[in-house]
Amino acid sequence: MFEKIINEEERGQVGIGTLIVFIAMVLVAAIAAGVLINTAGFLQTQAEATGEESTAQVTNNVDVVSAVGTGDPIDTVTLVLKKSSGSDPIDLTQTEIQYVGPGDVVTAQLDDGDVSRSVVSGSSADILEAQSDRIEVVITLSGSNGFSGTSTLTAGDEAEITLTTASGAQTYETLRVGDPASDPEDL
Repeated sequence: MFEKIINEEERGQVGIGTLIVFIAMVLVAAIAAGVLINTAGFLQTQAEATGEESTAQVTNNVDVVSAVGTGDPIDTVTLVLKKSSGSDPIDLTQTEIQYVGPGDVVTAQLDDGDVSRSVVSGSSADILEAQSDRIEVVITLSGSNGFSGTSTLTAGDEAEITLTTASGAQTYETLRVGDPASDPEDL
């Protein structure tokens, strides 16, 4: 059943073959481990970047403090903006505004000609830095530039404004024009 090896040279050749097989297995395992480590590092980097982008989209947002329409029919919309809690400074020149009114869809930057900004409180009309900063944004409907051809708002109309910051965070504001009551007794 067992063969006894008498020649010592044959015994060494079997040991070298075993050693070569063992080294090959160690090399394959090392290469596989290296691939796994590289893949794990790549996935970790990608997950961190995705997490940072997601956090910025949630936190770097603006809040609409007030929205007021003026004119009869309404041809000017005034928004007062502040940065959301926990937001980094927000550059309003990089903020996009989308107006969806009755039959109209307009997308423009907040630094276009029909959108003007002025400081209510704070130091700059371009950047919301502190939580107490307030910037007034005035949108002229049926203006000469980005909002040309946009309909004014009359009683019963509704419009939606979407503000998108540079990080991709979005704020929605719905404007509703009420029907004026002609006489309180008619109610």
